[in-house]
Amino acid sequence: MNEELSSGLSAPDFEIKTSIGHTLSKESFKGSNLVLFFYPKDNTPGCTTEALEFSQKLAEFESLNTKILGISKDSLKKHENFITKHNLTIELGSDEDGIVCESYGVWKEKKNYGKTYMGIERSTFLIDTNGDIVNIWRKVRVKDHVETVLQSVRTIIL
Repeated sequence: MNEELSSGLSAPDFEIKTSIGHTLSKESFKGSNLVLFFYPKDNTPGCTTEALEFSQKLAEFESLNTKILGISKDSLKKHENFITKHNLTIELGSDEDGIVCESYGVWKEKKNYGKTYMGIERSTFLIDTNGDIVNIWRKVRVKDHVETVLQSVRTIIL
C-alpha cells in the first residue's frame, strides 16, 4: 500500500484496460493533466452520481487540458453496462486484480453495519502534465467534489 503518496511526488505508473478498448498508462497522459478517480462499484448511488458529474463537466476539464479516468475493480463488461445505462462520457478503467488500487493506496479495510471488509476508498488524484501529484482527496464525499476538483485544476492552469 502506498500511504505515503502526497502532493509533489511523482504519481505511480499504471497500466489499465478501459471501457473503450484502450490500454492506458501514466505515460499516455503526458502533456495533459489527469484526474484519476477511484470509486467502489458501478451502479451504486454515490458512484453513479460521481461518474455523472464528471461526465457533465468533461468539456470544462478538457478545455483546461485535463483528462478524466475513473477506476474501480469492476469488469470491462460492467463498465460498458454502467456507461450505457447512464450515458457517461468519461472513460473507465478496470482494475480487477487491484494492482493500480494498491499502488495508489486506495484498497483499504472498510466497515459497514459492523462488518469489516476490503474495498476501494473513494479517492481522487490530480496529476499534472509532468506526471506529478498536485492534489489528493481521500475518503471523498460526492457532494460538490467534482466542482472542488475543477477549481483545483483551474489553480494549476492559471
